Amino acid sequence: MRKLPGLSETHIDHRAYPPGVAYMDGQYLPMKEAKLSVLDYGFLHSDATYDVVHVWAGAFFRLEDHLNRFFRGMEELNLSIPYDKAQTREILHNCVALSGLKSAYVEFICTRGTSPTFSRDPREAENRFIAFSIPFGSVANKDQMEHGLHLAVTDVLRIPPGSVDPTVKNYHWLDMVKGLYAAYARGADTAVLIDGKGNVSEGPGFNIFVFRDGEVSTPIASVLLGVTRQTVFDICSGMGIPCHARDVSVEDLKGADEVFVTSTAGGVMPVTRIDNKPVGAGGVGGFSEKMMAAYWEMHNDDSFREAVSYP
Repeated sequence: MRKLPGLSETHIDHRAYPPGVAYMDGQYLPMKEAKLSVLDYGFLHSDATYDVVHVWAGAFFRLEDHLNRFFRGMEELNLSIPYDKAQTREILHNCVALSGLKSAYVEFICTRGTSPTFSRDPREAENRFIAFSIPFGSVANKDQMEHGLHLAVTDVLRIPPGSVDPTVKNYHWLDMVKGLYAAYARGADTAVLIDGKGNVSEGPGFNIFVFRDGEVSTPIASVLLGVTRQTVFDICSGMGIPCHARDVSVEDLKGADEVFVTSTAGGVMPVTRIDNKPVGAGGVGGFSEKMMAAYWEMHNDDSFREAVSYP
């Protein structure tokens, strides 16, 4: 075989892979050995759904909610896997247990897969299931958690719900990436996208909350119904604080007393600047701090946690 230019017999893959364990094709593998075919329609067409749950202090948080959303997403997209919910749960537990991680980011995916004849008909594709556990990561880093995120409100339109259902987790992220670059150009940490009415929708991987005059609001349209978003509703209900899903205008966002964002990757995260201007008094607000504390305290509630049985 003719040797290709630029390659040697001792070519080494220098890409760094995080520690962790993946499940693919019926077996558990180190992350660096988990490979996806370039012919998979999940890669070629972003034809897939997925979910992300986290493990904290050796226990899953709200795993049942994540599993329910994942299976609903597969049903809506005409996808299927050869495992029921109980078997999927066991695979996720095994990925974490084998990785040994006490705090983990656990993703599970169903792609359209590949067609044995490379047919363009999605009904002929063999769907594929993948899961993995890697170290926990957050949307906000340590400094941003302590001092707050800086958001930029972009003019990037979130993909309309009539085109792609935002309540089904998907990899259609080009609008999000476009928004991120617009935010970076303005010196911000991350972006806010708008919906078809010009109202606030969501950001790359997070829901947005506004606190003003003792009430909490979050966008109702063009958003993922995040599990952490639901957790905020639950916390507010327990505290007797009104919390509403409604249209949130850009003016509402910028005029808030406090703003925070939520994600499985990070929990409740404070926002202290929007478009280079301070939110409220400009520091992490008391209500945001209370929500952050209540969120992590819920991780000790046995009705929401599922302990991992490590070897």
